[in-house]
Amino acid sequence: MPDNTDAPARTKVLWLARLEHRFHTWRERRARARGLTPTVTPFPGYGSTEWVRVLGRVLIVPVVKPRSPGEYASVRGWRSFAAVPVGYAQVSITIAGVTHDVVSDRGGVIDAVIPAELDPGWQTFTVTVEGSEPVETRAFIVAPDLRFGVVSDVDDTVMVTALPRPLIAAWNSFVVDEHARQPVPGMAVLMERLVRDNPGSPLIYLSTGAWNVAPTLIRFLRRHLFPPGAMLLTDWGPTHDRWFRSGRDHKAENLRRLAREFPDVRWLLIGDDGQHDDDLYTTFTSEHPGNVVAVAIRQLSPTEAVLAGGRTAVNDHSAAAIPWVTDKDGAGLLERLEEAGVIGR
Repeated sequence: MPDNTDAPARTKVLWLARLEHRFHTWRERRARARGLTPTVTPFPGYGSTEWVRVLGRVLIVPVVKPRSPGEYASVRGWRSFAAVPVGYAQVSITIAGVTHDVVSDRGGVIDAVIPAELDPGWQTFTVTVEGSEPVETRAFIVAPDLRFGVVSDVDDTVMVTALPRPLIAAWNSFVVDEHARQPVPGMAVLMERLVRDNPGSPLIYLSTGAWNVAPTLIRFLRRHLFPPGAMLLTDWGPTHDRWFRSGRDHKAENLRRLAREFPDVRWLLIGDDGQHDDDLYTTFTSEHPGNVVAVAIRQLSPTEAVLAGGRTAVNDHSAAAIPWVTDKDGAGLLERLEEAGVIGR
C-alpha cells in the first residue's frame, strides 16, 4: 500500500508552485504591456564532439544604464532577481548552420542537449527567442581522448559568500554590490594552473546558487582572472514535491550526469568544508571510483565558519584510494596537490 503520510504537504507544495507560475505570468504581462520583450541570457555550456548541452534563461530584463561606453554601473544582487522569467518560451538554437527549436521550462531556464559535430575547445553558436536579435553563447567541447577534468564548487570555494546562513546569504545575494564580493585567496592561480597543465580539459563550476546570479558570477570570475568554464547552477523556488529545490541533490545529480556523459574522464573535485561537499564527494567517489582523480577541500577560516553556520565534519580519508587533500586557500591546496602527484611541480 502506498504511504500517504506526506500527501497534504505534497498538495500544498503543488499549490505553491502553481501560485509562483501565476505570479511570474502576471509580471510577464505587465512587462510586455510596457513594451518590453524577452531575450535570452546565455550561460556557458559544455559538450562532446557529437552533442552540446546548451544552457541559458529566457528573461524580460530591466534596462541598466551604462556609466560610460562599455561599462555598466555597479549591480547590486537584487537587480539579478528583478528580471521576469518567461516560462515555456519557444527558443531557436543555431549550431553549425543548423537550427533546433526547444522550449524553456516553467522558470524560463533552457537546458537542452543538441546533436552537433563540433571541434574540441570553446565553440560559439547563437540563441534567439520570439524573433529577437540572436544572442551569441558558447560551450566547451571535450575531445574524445581527454581523460582529466575539474569540477569546482563556487560558494566559499572560489568566492567568499558566507553561505548557507539564511540572513547572511540573503544579504550577499540581494544587497551586496558585485564589486564588493571577494575571491578566495589563491584559487584563481590554482584553477589557472590546472587548465594550463592539462590543455583541453573541461572546467565546470557547479554551484547551489540560483541562475539569477549567473551573469554576476561570470563577471566576478572574469574580473578576478579565473579561467572560463561551464556553469551549472539551479533554480530557486518550489518544485512538484518540496518547498525549495535541494542544492545537494542538484550537485549530486550533475556529478552523476558528468560520469555518464564522460565515462573516461577522471575529475578533480574541489569544494569546501562549510557545506556538504566532503560527504557529497565521498558518495560520488564510492559510486564512481574510476571517475575521480583527487579531491581538494578548502578549510574555512574561523570567521567564515561562524558566518556560514559552522563547518561540516570531514571524514577520515587516510585510507582512500585517491588523494584527498585539505588546506585553507588556493596556494595551500596547490601545494598539497603537488605533494600528492596530482599536479606536476
